[in-house]
Amino acid sequence: MNPISRVEGRVAVLDRPDVDTDQIIPKQFLKRIERTGYGQFAFFDWRFDEDGNERAGFELNQPQFEGARILLAGRNFGCGSSREHAAWALQDFGYDVVIAPSFGDIFRSNAGKIGMVLVELPDEQVKAMMEAVDLDRGSNAVVDLEAQTVTTPDGKVLPFAFDESTRYRLLNGLDDIGLTLQHEDAIAAYEAAAASS
Repeated sequence: MNPISRVEGRVAVLDRPDVDTDQIIPKQFLKRIERTGYGQFAFFDWRFDEDGNERAGFELNQPQFEGARILLAGRNFGCGSSREHAAWALQDFGYDVVIAPSFGDIFRSNAGKIGMVLVELPDEQVKAMMEAVDLDRGSNAVVDLEAQTVTTPDGKVLPFAFDESTRYRLLNGLDDIGLTLQHEDAIAAYEAAAASS
């Protein structure tokens, strides 16, 4: 997992509440054995019609959102089942950050474990950010995990709260194995003591 402290980039807007993990990555794409390659299937049923053509009306198909690293979403984003593939798909699609008023708890945990930053802001602040995005040319924002601030497309700086243990993991690029290996000396000493007793 790569450390992540500051993300600056294009913003995409998905102003829909209760986007569940089955909408993020439909079940028919869960047969892969790798953790990569899911991005092409993200929001598949919304992005494409039954003939495989992009739906012009779907928000994330708009050219001004192409290459976005930051997704602005509605409340309760990532609700539903516990499939970790949803976080993998979003990351593989290009998002490093999702900003929403609230998240599904399991999705929040899964995202933090793979190096995605989920920022929770009050509903009115998220709505104001969405309204500040230039829907013709696109807009950028900055998420600074070190400072715990979001700089909106119109230049406002918003503070956000963040779980300190997840923040530590993200800033230092530590997955579960990396966290365990921080105690490698103590583990080795315990194993040596156990072997000699």
